[in-house]
Amino acid sequence: MSRDYGMEIDSLKEQMDALQKMMASMMEVNNRVKNERIGHVEKMKHMHPNEHINACLDEMENIVGKSGQTGSVTYFGLFASSGRQSTWVKNCINTDDLLNLIANNVAEKVLSCLGNADRLNILLALLKKPMSVAELVTECKLNSTGQAYHHMKPLLAADLITEDAKGIYVVQPYRVQGIIMLLTGICDMSDETYSKSNWNGEE
Repeated sequence: MSRDYGMEIDSLKEQMDALQKMMASMMEVNNRVKNERIGHVEKMKHMHPNEHINACLDEMENIVGKSGQTGSVTYFGLFASSGRQSTWVKNCINTDDLLNLIANNVAEKVLSCLGNADRLNILLALLKKPMSVAELVTECKLNSTGQAYHHMKPLLAADLITEDAKGIYVVQPYRVQGIIMLLTGICDMSDETYSKSNWNGEE
């Protein structure tokens, strides 16, 4: 009786593939079990291809695990437009302090100030380049300078924007990072990689 060696080889390949997948799965489980813990924090290895970033994360895990705080955030960034530049570095921000921004109503006040399409458009325009009120009316498609001043008033009061000696409005350099980081958070919340979100208040 003749043997079908081709079929036997194909069958062996399938079995080898199945064994490799099983071994990879077992190794993954084994690695998770072996993850080191510092206090209440599980150390996550090789989260990023850049080893410098992994080293920063490792330091953060140690700090949070030893201190007992809920977490920590480190970020840095750069924004340059129309000859103006903002560069920032924030290291190991305690997330307990961030959560307190909700408890002490600061988050509500900030979001209420910015939670208007016309104000956001004014900020967007001024982030791109400094402008006069007349230019803002045109750029932001506002009905009048009165409407522009109405929306600029809370932005001025919050020290998000300011007027220079020539009557040109700019975003305060030390507020740029906050605006960009707020947009970064919004980007994370609206990311649909894992699920679809409905931000219209509908179920």
